[in-house]
Amino acid sequence: MTDQPTDQTTGRTTDAGPTTSPTTGPTTGPTTGPATGQGSGRTVTTPDGRTLDVEVAGDDGLPLVLYCHGTPEGHRLSPELVAGAAEVGVRLVSFARAGYAGSTRRPGRTVADVVPDVLAVVDALGVDRFAVVGASGGGPHALACGALAADRCVAVATVAGVGAFGAEGLDFLAGMGEGNEIEFGAAVEGEEPLRTLLEPWRLDMVGAGPQATFDAMASVLSPPDQEVFSGEVAERFHASFALALRDGVDGWLDDDLAFTQDWGFALDDVAVPVSLWQGGQDLMVPPAHGRWLAERLPRCDAHLLPDDGHLTLLLRRPAQVLADLAAALGG
Repeated sequence: MTDQPTDQTTGRTTDAGPTTSPTTGPTTGPTTGPATGQGSGRTVTTPDGRTLDVEVAGDDGLPLVLYCHGTPEGHRLSPELVAGAAEVGVRLVSFARAGYAGSTRRPGRTVADVVPDVLAVVDALGVDRFAVVGASGGGPHALACGALAADRCVAVATVAGVGAFGAEGLDFLAGMGEGNEIEFGAAVEGEEPLRTLLEPWRLDMVGAGPQATFDAMASVLSPPDQEVFSGEVAERFHASFALALRDGVDGWLDDDLAFTQDWGFALDDVAVPVSLWQGGQDLMVPPAHGRWLAERLPRCDAHLLPDDGHLTLLLRRPAQVLADLAAALGG
């Protein structure tokens, strides 16, 4: 069970729509998917000897924003996010969390355990100050940086980020549908039941091509998300899943286990400014998650947008999401 912080937001909150609907898709879903050939790929070795797959886009001299990908999603940077970064004048870096793609697994990791890996990536780039944006399942990992690395992480943005499982004031599964109830029920039972569930799901998501990805996501796409889910975007989602899960389900499994346990920090420990973005028509991470987070983060500027879904936030407004981070970095 996660921490249950009680401090109320001191930032501005825009109007939010109350729309929630059930979903059948796995976990929190992807956000934008990868772009083949975008940026430059490399690896970083952590102090404990693990390897992380890293993607970088943008000029060396620009302020740095680190992207925390969703669950289960690849770490490649989308063309929309790269274009948004160029518009606001920042450099982007993303890495595959432990167990995803080519990154070495770290069994038993908590959400907070992402912070040393983030710092290893940033250090490898020779950067001191940075900001973090996390989407969907990457949201809690971005917040961990704002809580545990506030001496270097100057600001955080969370986009359709999940709230804390089992926390007071949030029904985590409400509106997520039967598939998520099954998945997180297995996560609560432990690694082996969850692995037994996720391995055939991986085959369904990765093995049958982009059309299968579209079919798997159709029931969790609200009208705004359906509008942006073209054939090309469906191909990117399939490529994203295939990259993330190419060697198995370890990253996905460890994310789920981490979400259902104590995150390793309290929300009122997030000392840096947070820009929160949540769609009112999000059927993957329902709006209640955004409202719950906004009420509890000490320095939260919440954008609760009634006409957006889950996918539209980073597909349609990446520069807006990155602008506050650029400002905090002096970009």
